[in-house]
Parts: sequence; structure tokens; C-alpha cells
Amino acid sequence: MSQPRLQDLEVLARLPTGRTKPAPLLFVHGAYTGAWCWDEHFLSFFAQAGYASYAVSLSGHGRSRGRERLDHLSISDYVADVAEVAAKLTAPPILIGHSMGGFVVQKYLERHGAAGAVLMCSVPPQGLMSAAFGVMFSHPGLFSDLNNLMAGGKVALDSLREALFAQPIGTDDLARFYRWSQPESHRAVWDMSLFDLPHPSRVAKVPLLVLGAEFDHLMPASTAEMTARSYGVEAEIFPGMGHGLMLERDWREVAQRLLDWLQEVA
Repeated sequence: MSQPRLQDLEVLARLPTGRTKPAPLLFVHGAYTGAWCWDEHFLSFFAQAGYASYAVSLSGHGRSRGRERLDHLSISDYVADVAEVAAKLTAPPILIGHSMGGFVVQKYLERHGAAGAVLMCSVPPQGLMSAAFGVMFSHPGLFSDLNNLMAGGKVALDSLREALFAQPIGTDDLARFYRWSQPESHRAVWDMSLFDLPHPSRVAKVPLLVLGAEFDHLMPASTAEMTARSYGVEAEIFPGMGHGLMLERDWREVAQRLLDWLQEVA
């Protein structure tokens, strides 16, 4: 794993050892996390398949700039981060965004083109409100813990398990993911709720794959279907899986579907 830095943005990279596919992949993480979530499995998987694979830690996340001003960072700032990294790549990338990262990808495509886009358990263009109310009423303890985490507080490991996983996960892995989790920008959350929603009519028409998970408590399968309808495609829902598709026990099923789609649109 190499860690090039673009004006103090952390970018994790895994590169093929043989012939490289024309379009690089740029992975964009969700709230409370960083580029590391893609490096557990996905970056090496796609590098072995011939794709130059990069994951950016958005400003205020991971080892990127701006941690001291996290709460002042907006979705527009995150979009600018993606644009900064994409401009340094050898060709327009295929963007893969998870949760908040999927929302950032939609906003990016309002002003930029791409070779394609994948929205995984993404915040829909209609915003966070419906999903937030759903969590508040169906999983009030989880809702409270997520608010604590956003403010830099502590949460129980069981809350992290409930938020991300439907499949078994080892305690050591869960504890490690918890150590690497972090607060999120209140401003960015408000942008995703009300103030900076995507306009699907302005989003660039690129090859698009929308993925969801059957047991996603944060972005239910219905939100993936809502996102897909907004862009005129069909959502694909992975049975028996939770929000953290790239970290679940059966992550290979998700990666393989994404790889098959990449080959279809090549």
C-alpha cells in the first residue's frame, strides 16, 4: 500500500502488477470513517483484476488535512477533494461512493464527468431525513449512539456492529474498526439533510450502478431503490448483508458484482 499525498489529502493506492485497465477507480468513503475502509479488501481485489485503485480520505478524515476544522467542512469541500484527486489521475475515474460518499459522488457529477459511478448504500438525492427518522423510531439506541459518535463521544461496540453488519464479525476486527472511526462534520450532515441536495437532472449521465443491502439499518434497501428510481436504473439489493458492504464477511460477492459491471461498461 502506498500513501501519496495531494496537498495534504491522504490517498491510499493499490496498483496492478501487470496490464492496467484504462479507467482508474476512485473510492469515496462514508461518514465517520476514512479511506482505510476500502483497503481492507476492495483496493487489492480490484488491483489484482487490473484496475489502478485509489481511495481518498476526505478533508477532516483519516490522515487528511482539516481535522481541526471538521465541523466547518461542507459537502462542497468533500466534492472539491474528489475533484482534486480525480484531476491527478491518468484518466477520468470510475467513482465508487459508499453512504455519504455516494452522496458526494452525486454532487460531484453535477459539475464533473466520470467514466462511471457506483452508489453503495448511498444517501439518496432526497437527503437524509427519511432514513434518519427511520433509524430514530426503529433503532432509537443506535440513533443516539450515532449522534454521540458524530460529536466525538464513545459508543458501544454492539452499536457499531448493529450499524454496519448483518453477518458475523470477529471482536478483534470490530474493535479495530471502532478505533479507526471518528466524528463527522455537523455541517456536512445538514447539507445532506436539507441544504445541498443533489438535483438528478443536473447529474451527468454516466454508466451507473446502485447497490443496497437487505439489512441496512442506516440506509434501508428502500433508499437504494429511491436512488435508483431517481436516475432511471434498477437497484440491486444484497440479501443477508448490512450497511458495511465492503467489510461484511461476504464482501467478495459485492466486489465480484462490481467487477462484472465494470466489464459490462468497459
